[in-house]
Amino acid sequence: MHFYAVVALSAFLLFLVQPLIAKQILPWFGGSSAVWTTCMLFFQGALLLGYAYADVAPRNLGPKRQPQLHIVVAVIGLLTLPILAPESWKPAGGEEPISRILLLLSVTIGLPYVLLSTTSPLIQSYFARLRPGQDPYRLFALSNAASLAALVAYPVAIEPYVGTRMQAWGWSTLFALFVLLLGALAWRVSRAQSPAGESVAVAGSTGEANSIGSPELKKQLRWIALSAAGSMLLLAVSNHITQNVASVPLLWILPLTLYLLTFILTFDGTGWYKRAGYAGPFLVLVSGMCFLLLNKDFQFDLVVQTSVFCVGLFVVCMVCHGELVLAKPAPQHLTRFYLLVSIGGALGALVVSVLAPLLFATYVETALALLVAALLFVPIAQAAHPFLQWVAVALAIGVVGTAGWYVREEHKNAVEVTRNFYGVLKVKSYDEPGSDGYLVRLVHGAILHGEQYPHEKWRREPTTYYTPTSGFGRAVNLQRENAPLTLNTQRIGMIGLGVGTVAAWCRAGDVCRIYEINAEVERLARKHFTYLADSKGKVDVILGDARLSLEREASNQFTVLAVDAFSGDSIPMHLITQEAVRVFMNQVSSGGIVAYHVSNRFLDLPPVLAEIAAKENLAGVVIEDPAQTDNALHSSSTWVLLARNADTLKGIGDAGKPLQRSSGAPLWTDDFNNLLSVVKWKH
Repeated sequence: MHFYAVVALSAFLLFLVQPLIAKQILPWFGGSSAVWTTCMLFFQGALLLGYAYADVAPRNLGPKRQPQLHIVVAVIGLLTLPILAPESWKPAGGEEPISRILLLLSVTIGLPYVLLSTTSPLIQSYFARLRPGQDPYRLFALSNAASLAALVAYPVAIEPYVGTRMQAWGWSTLFALFVLLLGALAWRVSRAQSPAGESVAVAGSTGEANSIGSPELKKQLRWIALSAAGSMLLLAVSNHITQNVASVPLLWILPLTLYLLTFILTFDGTGWYKRAGYAGPFLVLVSGMCFLLLNKDFQFDLVVQTSVFCVGLFVVCMVCHGELVLAKPAPQHLTRFYLLVSIGGALGALVVSVLAPLLFATYVETALALLVAALLFVPIAQAAHPFLQWVAVALAIGVVGTAGWYVREEHKNAVEVTRNFYGVLKVKSYDEPGSDGYLVRLVHGAILHGEQYPHEKWRREPTTYYTPTSGFGRAVNLQRENAPLTLNTQRIGMIGLGVGTVAAWCRAGDVCRIYEINAEVERLARKHFTYLADSKGKVDVILGDARLSLEREASNQFTVLAVDAFSGDSIPMHLITQEAVRVFMNQVSSGGIVAYHVSNRFLDLPPVLAEIAAKENLAGVVIEDPAQTDNALHSSSTWVLLARNADTLKGIGDAGKPLQRSSGAPLWTDDFNNLLSVVKWKH
């Protein structure tokens, strides 16, 4: 029972810490979905380090000294508690984020995470040595079941009720308990005598389990490839479903839960995976995912996209991990098997988190992961039925075609396509250059982030969500009307640069400060658009996370502060919490306005702001500005305007409707938020 308790608790803590620490640092790096994929790269790398230790240490130190060393390492791990990210690691602005996140995680949870990651393979090796004839791989299934329990518990029972700081202290307390249990077990193992016949193969094992010799190189490479395919698709699907909704633990956890479930089912040893049974679903769902990558009709259908890609991830990972189980080695090679599986997982994470943004201008890693899985499936299909081999080959060719067509569509009408940590940016042009209908757009992922008609007739006119009838336009005009004649200048703040459209509102004497976390956005705005250069007012662009920048600046500096910092089609959640609104209101004058752009396909955000406004004693109005078919400069938009008192917003008149609380609406804070309560499942 001691073996099972240590394995279960370690796995629970190992996966509980992932969303916990990622949520702590998410606001520091702009709320981007890339924060999670970078965290996953760290987790996979730390897991690899732990598995390497579990493979090398027992063979070099022996069955007595290795458990004793492990006790020392565990005690040292206690010295790193509690797992609270140091405030000193907050970026000041402009730093390269990936390496900073990896270093921050290493400092905060590095040693405890590596220690936890060693537990499953080490305890299984202890179990196999002391209890020959019993299947140690069942402990791996238990480990994944406990991991799954942690992932399910976090968004359901922990995140909605416990603050982030208390989560960290609670985790640290459980880790201390784990160290006590682990130390007792390791001491017990170091004192035990191995029974005779410990090298006997595990009863009931399949594949290579009856072979005492070391697995051949070809099979070891196949373990790595199968693991890498599942890891790549996990992160690619996570990116796919979070980049246009919101980067929050709930949407991170869903794919990871399914990924873990496949490990549980395949390693349980009760026959959940059958090649013939999964061949058909594999072919259908990989084809379905390829279809959705190309088809624009379902591009923003949250239910269809999430359902197909998550079910597809489950089926592909069942095949990959099921094949791993069929090829698992005899127990004396158990730690080497897990080491190679972890190498594959780390390689998959490295491809999606680091190499893909460096090598590809668009999100082709989903198609790439599907291609790797399809190629690995060819011999699997042949083993299931000879005819299926050619179907699998055709599928692989189809995936290549999908990738090519996807890249072609992404570059259609493109003047420039670029990609970095924060996503894919595309500058697209339409009509003939020089004509009054010539249009240039900036697109982030699939979302419009601003446009301009460069012809002299239109180039200084604000477009899209910033026209005079928009909530932002009305806020600026209202402040101009209310300003004394002697002080008829505006200080406008903008969170989110886009193409710099806000600069068109700056008159001579006005000051506009624009906060932008992505330096690439500023480069494109200055290179392909003229709003910043044409502005008559003083325009400054401040690089770095807006909230962190504003927290360092003097208060009461703006007459209007607009929040339009979209990540895909979602506002980073750390910009729409009670604490964030408090920071923003502190930055506007006594009669100033904070304007939130809340147009969103997936999330109903006005009720969130209504609840915050009620708690902060703020007045608010919602301005719905529908599309105008006869005005090409105009796009539909929804804005929420917040002010310290209702008199400030009286001039809006009938254009705005009162911001009203709704029953059951959540109060979002830095510690607490509930995405499910505001999802538009139908739109």
